[in-house]
Amino acid sequence: MQIGILGATGPAGSALAARLASVGFDVVVGSRSRYKALEVRDGIVERWPGKELSVEAADNDGAAEADVVVIATPWDAAGATAASVARQLQGKVVISMANALAKVGHEFQPLVPPRGSVAASVQAAVPRSQVAAAFHHVPAKELGDLAEPVDSDVLICSDYPGATQATLDIVSKIPNLRPLDAGELSNAAPIEAFAAVLLQLNVRYKTRVALRFTGLKDS
Repeated sequence: MQIGILGATGPAGSALAARLASVGFDVVVGSRSRYKALEVRDGIVERWPGKELSVEAADNDGAAEADVVVIATPWDAAGATAASVARQLQGKVVISMANALAKVGHEFQPLVPPRGSVAASVQAAVPRSQVAAAFHHVPAKELGDLAEPVDSDVLICSDYPGATQATLDIVSKIPNLRPLDAGELSNAAPIEAFAAVLLQLNVRYKTRVALRFTGLKDS
């Protein structure tokens, strides 16, 4: 499977690109500038010379041609980025991973984007695509460190069962990540907002926290 990541030049997008490539996916790093995408692609490959990583670089138009597409831009550009490649995304699973947050003084605060969540805004921008929300709470630094496993639950929600299942399958390929079906896309709003709590814990305790839910049996 080929996975395109739009906005992959940021910390979360580049980390996800490296981790997905490390478990055998063909990854296309996308950006508004293909040259910037090439820099990120080269940085990933050079950082992990002992690993066989299938990573290509393209502009966002090229990355959107992949089988599954991840929107990894800043939250306020996610909808517009998806809309700009709506033709390529038609009929595809699109994964939204951005959180709408702001730092006010020493506090992280959730914002309420149009339609209640970033994922819902992306779905509105590409109504002929099947949007799933995922990867909101996985620490970017740990996700991109291929020398160590990344340990976290990943909440996934979508209005399309096929998109939920496709995202569950992708996450399950990454060791120590446990995908969980969190229901319909309306649940993206509290999922995205809770990222502010995790960031505040990181600041308070000088660490990088991740989510683990108890009481669930692994399938």
